[in-house]
Amino acid sequence: MQPETPLRPDSAPAPGGVPDPGGLPEVGRPPAELLAELARHRAGDLPVRGGRVTAYVYDTGRAEVHDLAARAYQELLEVNCLDPTAFPSIVALERQVVAAVAGRLGGGADTPGIFTAGGTESIMLAVKAARDARPVDGRARIVLPASAHPAFHKAAHYLGMEAVAVPVDPETFRADPAATRAALTPRTVLVVASAPSYPHGVIDPVEEIAALAAEAGVPCHVDACVGGWVLPWLREGGRDVPPFDLSVPGVTSLSCDLHKYGYAPKGASVVLFADEAARRRAYFASAGWPGYTVINATVQSSRSAGPLAAAWATLNALGARGYRDLAAEAMGAAERLAAGVADIPGLRVLGAPDAPLVAVASSDPGLDVFTVADEARTRGWFFQPQLSFQGIPANLHFTLTGVSRDRVEPLLAALAESAAAARRSGPPDVPEGLADALAGLDLDGLDDAGFAGLLGTVGVDLDGGAPEMAVVNAVLDVLPPETRERLLIRFLAVLYSPHR
Repeated sequence: MQPETPLRPDSAPAPGGVPDPGGLPEVGRPPAELLAELARHRAGDLPVRGGRVTAYVYDTGRAEVHDLAARAYQELLEVNCLDPTAFPSIVALERQVVAAVAGRLGGGADTPGIFTAGGTESIMLAVKAARDARPVDGRARIVLPASAHPAFHKAAHYLGMEAVAVPVDPETFRADPAATRAALTPRTVLVVASAPSYPHGVIDPVEEIAALAAEAGVPCHVDACVGGWVLPWLREGGRDVPPFDLSVPGVTSLSCDLHKYGYAPKGASVVLFADEAARRRAYFASAGWPGYTVINATVQSSRSAGPLAAAWATLNALGARGYRDLAAEAMGAAERLAAGVADIPGLRVLGAPDAPLVAVASSDPGLDVFTVADEARTRGWFFQPQLSFQGIPANLHFTLTGVSRDRVEPLLAALAESAAAARRSGPPDVPEGLADALAGLDLDGLDDAGFAGLLGTVGVDLDGGAPEMAVVNAVLDVLPPETRERLLIRFLAVLYSPHR
């Protein structure tokens, strides 16, 4: 007897012998087969452990902590945060998590906060609270440094507001208080500072910015999404960290991601408020329908309590000593990386990072950082490219974590080898006139299949695994931000297109 061949999702018949249009099997597939298929799909993913990916993932190097978090996540996977009266466990866990974060970020046990799915959601709620606290004539405005996270622009877009970005200091990359003050108008409802900014790892002058915001009667939000759970531990470890949290007069809200240097699984973030009224303005309630009572603390309604449980477990498993050690290890790794970059011809570090985030640019016209990134990818490393902006050169971003303590020397070796190879090959060969053609392209008149063909002409094979991106990044780098955005949206649409 031949063994039964499991039905493939794309060929499963529905009743009557007609293939299912969505590829859903008529008869459920065996668990082992499905898990094996998941493993095949993941074969092309970047590794989430080991320190070879210098963005997106945060690794303690302590497998037992991550395993515990996964178990805690599963324990509350099916608990729905939509109704805390139905599942009181989420109230108990969230209160503990918020209190722990507030206690290290200038607040206390009575500081109000919200557990969210990530930094973007935390920022969205802080922006909503500020908008609702200060009604103005016309479109409300957010004033923020050019280095602030795009989540603020996203929040402004979603909430019908205007984001006004002011230039940062061209040498330190920190926000300019004078430029911030000059940008304030009667329509300004929120001023933003970063601690630190993601691109270069530097802390904005929070005290000055919060003071000028308070003088104008405007709330001030500190985006500490990336640094909020590493800076306090660096300070406790004896490092000089400038004031940045709720203890600073004028700071009215602060966001801190626990799935970054809190090392919890995604998505886990906390937004703190200086007073209870501000938190209430972040909430949403609707009684204008005949269904169940709708009261939401976050942008989402139904959401799993798994991330909350995992964050709670991670915080308690590592404890204060664990976080102090991890912060010291990550910052030590960042400093060793910066020192090592100085010995690689043609590369330099931008600014003086206050957190374990390092941006590396080229000081040699013949050495292209986008080509360096492609060369590193062939050597099993991922270095995150960052495009040039307002005079800040294109660079490679490195997020160092606890696991990086033992990975700096291999990282530097890979960076040096990649730089040498990139110098030999030279900058990417961008077809003449391509950037101008893209800038003038009628994207609205081009369907996804046509845009996919256009990508193919510059060497982007969406079905061929990790693409070589140096040419693409080089083209994007010379285009204005608005054109970059239009092209990136089209790229994402093609990537997920059902017609590929």
